[in-house]
Amino acid sequence: MDHTELLFFTEVLVGGLLSGVMYSLVAIGFVLIYKTSGVLNFAQGSMVLFSALTFVSLVERAVPFWVALLATFALMVLLGLSIERLVLRPLVNKPPIILFMATLGLSYMIEGAAQLAWGTQVHALELGIEDLPLEIAGVFISKFDLFAAAIAAAMVTGLTLFFQYTRVGLAFRAVADDTFAAYAVGLRLPRIWATVWTAAGFVATVAGLLWGARLGVQFSLSLIVLKALPVLVLGGFDSILGAIVGGLIIGAAEKLAEVYLGPYVVGGIESWFAYVIALGFLLIRPSGLFGQKPVERA
Repeated sequence: MDHTELLFFTEVLVGGLLSGVMYSLVAIGFVLIYKTSGVLNFAQGSMVLFSALTFVSLVERAVPFWVALLATFALMVLLGLSIERLVLRPLVNKPPIILFMATLGLSYMIEGAAQLAWGTQVHALELGIEDLPLEIAGVFISKFDLFAAAIAAAMVTGLTLFFQYTRVGLAFRAVADDTFAAYAVGLRLPRIWATVWTAAGFVATVAGLLWGARLGVQFSLSLIVLKALPVLVLGGFDSILGAIVGGLIIGAAEKLAEVYLGPYVVGGIESWFAYVIALGFLLIRPSGLFGQKPVERA
């Protein structure tokens, strides 16, 4: 491999890794909910859409940027708390399939509410960061991708510090390790679940703004949830670190596959290659790289 080919390979690899960071942003929202309640929140994609659509609609109505951002975050926190209190709390201890169907129904309800509130037109979302190439050591990298990666790193660092050193964070970890034991020692599970859904609303806001700026704010934005599923399968449904690592692997793998394997097939391999990887992991390691292995019963 000569120098030019090496630079090209590095450019494709870095672009894939940075795209994977965007996938991880959505996957983290899944992990937060699943880790504490065992619920696969299929409505996370609709929450991402709702946050982006709310923000851009407020900005288009001459609301200042930071006011619109705070209002969107407050609305997403309220949405998360309402979902936990009105829908999921009454379904505690129900079979997982019932909880999953509840979040699936919520997904369509949130999309419908967004359509009623803000309309169905496509919006361009500007965050003040142009998607222009930046040359670093001969490798061209998107400025917007670097910005998104920095935001993701800051968010993950903040969440890690919060769950590692605060009282609520320690309670979260206790519930994640053993829900019944946490309840037995007096931890207030509803308060913890409410906090987690608040964090999920915050994550959805960040992901919605970044994905909206990248793809435009449109109703197909909610389908980004489908890209997060291979990330979760690969990294593990209950690991924030797994969501990050899984996103990086998926993003890099699909970009490299498109460039180096795509010419030998019909093309468009990037859109489905992640699911091939996910299927392989399900067959070899169903719990993912960092997920907890299920306890085998005799």
